[in-house]
Amino acid sequence: MDLPARLKECSQRVDRALDAFLPNAAAKPATIHRAMRYSLFAGGKRMRPALCLAAAEACGGAADAALHAACAVECVHTYSLIHDDLPCMDDDDLRRGRPTSHKVFGEGVAVLAGDALLTQAFEILAQARPARRYPVSTMIRELAVAAGSLQLIAGQVADLEGEGRPATRAQLRFIHERKTAAMIEVSLRLGAMSANAGRAKLDALTVFGRSLGLAFQIVDDILDVTQTSERLGKSAGKDASAGKATYPSVIGLDASKKQARSLTAGALRALEPLGRRALPLRDIADFLLDRDY
Repeated sequence: MDLPARLKECSQRVDRALDAFLPNAAAKPATIHRAMRYSLFAGGKRMRPALCLAAAEACGGAADAALHAACAVECVHTYSLIHDDLPCMDDDDLRRGRPTSHKVFGEGVAVLAGDALLTQAFEILAQARPARRYPVSTMIRELAVAAGSLQLIAGQVADLEGEGRPATRAQLRFIHERKTAAMIEVSLRLGAMSANAGRAKLDALTVFGRSLGLAFQIVDDILDVTQTSERLGKSAGKDASAGKATYPSVIGLDASKKQARSLTAGALRALEPLGRRALPLRDIADFLLDRDY
């Protein structure tokens, strides 16, 4: 299956599962359930779920066994976007080509929709089938750590505190490793765990995820200054106007492109122990490096 077809099939599979996991839009109070679904089904690339399912297959497992984990990471990712767009954070009016949650439902409901999706993620993951090496409690802890104050939230705090201040390359890496790479890394680890992966495979996917996550964010930084809002589906140039530290602002555009290529190459090398089963992951890495949105 070629990559576009694979990603489309993955997105459809994950959307069907998410639709079943979430409360019905009409369930009382309907406002919160409509808001949750508004952002969750806004047409994202579903890249983290795709990585989760592909990691399961790369470790000899079935994609269906990783579906709970894939849906859980997408709920956490969407919660983070809702909160990231709030006026008290990045104050953005556009996400995935449509008005952000707080523009449609108001700030209070947007905060609660993000909270609800975060808790929904753990409800979904708690229903996953355990693997011999990995009880469900281990998978829940993996996601909790990645989404917590030492990883995802740490990156967001450092990003906020760095606005308008000159940043070093080390500070920028700290932000990107936590704000972006942590959730990509845990998506892969959870997929591997669902397939009962041994230590060598889990370690290989961890290295792959960390390098891929950094490359992903660098490409995002590049696109913010080279693409239009219409193409990106979110406000272009927002990072510069907010005085955020980005790779292009710290090391320049050409050096940023070189760094993204180098990190992607390192990510691909990490997959070598997984052989041909990792081809879909290689294809995704190449796609993320060359994307224009």
